[in-house]
This record gives sequence, C-alpha cells and structure tokens, in this order.
Amino acid sequence: MNDQKIKRIGFILVDGFSLMSLSSAVEPLRAANHLSGETLFDITFIPASGTRANSSVGIISEGKSIEESGYDFDLVFVTAAGSPITYENPKLLKYIKMLSSKRVQLGGISGGSALLARAGVMTNHSFTVHWDHFEALQEMSSQYLLKRSLYVIDNGRYTCAGGVAPMDMMSALIASQHGRKLAKAVNDWFIYTSVRAANDPQRMGLVEKYNVHHPAVICAIELMQNHISDPLSSEQLARLSNIGERQLSRLFQKNLGKKINTFYTEMRLEHAHTLVTQTSMPVIEIAISAGYESLNYFSQKFKQVFEYSPAQLRKNKTSNALQNSQPLERVN
Repeated sequence: MNDQKIKRIGFILVDGFSLMSLSSAVEPLRAANHLSGETLFDITFIPASGTRANSSVGIISEGKSIEESGYDFDLVFVTAAGSPITYENPKLLKYIKMLSSKRVQLGGISGGSALLARAGVMTNHSFTVHWDHFEALQEMSSQYLLKRSLYVIDNGRYTCAGGVAPMDMMSALIASQHGRKLAKAVNDWFIYTSVRAANDPQRMGLVEKYNVHHPAVICAIELMQNHISDPLSSEQLARLSNIGERQLSRLFQKNLGKKINTFYTEMRLEHAHTLVTQTSMPVIEIAISAGYESLNYFSQKFKQVFEYSPAQLRKNKTSNALQNSQPLERVN
C-alpha cells in the first residue's frame, strides 16, 4: 500500500460508465467525510469528453473538462464500462499519461483499467479488470500483469473489477489512510457487513454457476476453460477427470442438459464472441484463439449460435455505435 496521503481524488467518467461502479467507489468516500466530520476526501468528476457524461442508466453527470481539471490530484480513477479496448479518445489517453508523468496515482474501475493499460501506464504493475474484459485485454499483450482478483493495489495503482467491488477497495483505501475504525464505520453505515479480500474471486464458482456437484463434471468444465485454443477430445476430458467417457457424457446430459461437445463448443464460441465485440483482432486470429483451424467452419458455427457471422456482427456493432453516438454499449 502506498504511504502517500490521498485527499484530492478525481473520477474520469467515460460515456456509458456503470452508475453502480461509480457509486460503489464514491459513496464510501462521502461517508468517510460525513462520519469523521472532516473533508478527508475532495472529489472531482471529470467527463472524458466535454463537461457531461452519460451513465449506463441515462443519468447525466456534470463536471470539469479534462482541460479545466488539470493535474492537481493525489489519485485519479478512470471509470468505464462497455468496450474500453476499442474506445477511441486520444485526448483522454494523453491526459492519463500526463497524470502519470506528474506522479499522480492512478486507478481503474471496471473497464477503466483497460484504458490505463492502453495509455501505457501499467507497465510493471499488477492490475485487474472486470471479468468481461479480461480475455480481450489478455489477447492484446502477454506483457500485462493481469490478475483475476476483486481488486489490486500495487505501487500507486488502484484497480478493481467494478460492480460493487469498489466498496471493498475503498474500504482498504480508507483503512490505510485513516484507520480501520473509520473503515469499519463506513462499512456499517452501508450495511456492508462482509468486506471481501483483494484476492477473492470476481465470479461465482462452477458449483454455483452451473448448479453441479459431481467432481468429474466440475473437473471437465475446468479443463475446458483452460483449453479454449487447444480443445481436448471427449476421451481426453474423461481420462483427465478420472471417469469413463460414457459416464461423463451421461453426467453432462443429466446435470447440464447438453452433450459434452455442445457445451464445449458454446464455451469456445462465447470466448470468440467477446473478442469479436471487444477487440479489433482479425477474425482469423479469433478463430485460432477459439480452437478453430478453418475460418469458414468457425464462421459457420458462430452464425449458428449468434445469428450473424463474426464479420457481420462486428459491422453491425460499429454501425449501431456510430448511429447512437454511444462508444460504450456494454455495462459492467
């Protein structure tokens, strides 16, 4: 944890930012001020474009423009949802770089971490991002020190997964700056009785997600998740799960209502869908990343599940974004 005192905190708001993520970050700071009777944290909102930013639910937040805001901050968070990996705003990336050069500590909330990475200020820093962006960001560079943690605090970089995870991160920040007693009082104020650790998982476990309890099925699903680009056969999955292939097939049908190959194919195509919609990777590279050697066969399978081919889906997404003037459509 950085020992530098943090008081002046800025929040850069990218259009389409998640209101829940922002509130989960700002409200603990406001409560700390209220409960202490002091202005421990001075908060400034900085729309990424102009002086207004639209949230995920249409509520407009006003603030100082990037030009007006300057660099007199102790810590600045970038708050973004949607498709931060393809979001274009050169002025914002330049501003982030300038903040870093002036030794302002930086943070990313949800997809905001991806914008920090794109600005080149996360070199040699461990960080996290919302799970929906994790694979796409991982494909961008193998040099990123990505973690699937709830939040990561690493030498002047504060990143978290978004959603309600900022509550946990801000609890740690308040405790480090003003003591555990105040942090606990803030958590109690918001009826947040079970603060999570930084390394806690972002997503529910396989048992909860799929409502399965058989160890062989769970093992097989984990193997699938770890072998997207180099898919295993049903026989290999069964052998590595210490069970017969026929028995594993029956268990998949009973517990998941699907054949092994159907379940596996859908998982690989979901991975591909994320890369198609969130990155500018060539479709052939996406196909390979999803374990397909034939581009035509990949496009065919993709269209069967998502109604559009990868190229069509990407074209439609771009057209819709331009038509709606909303650079970030997804919310997290």
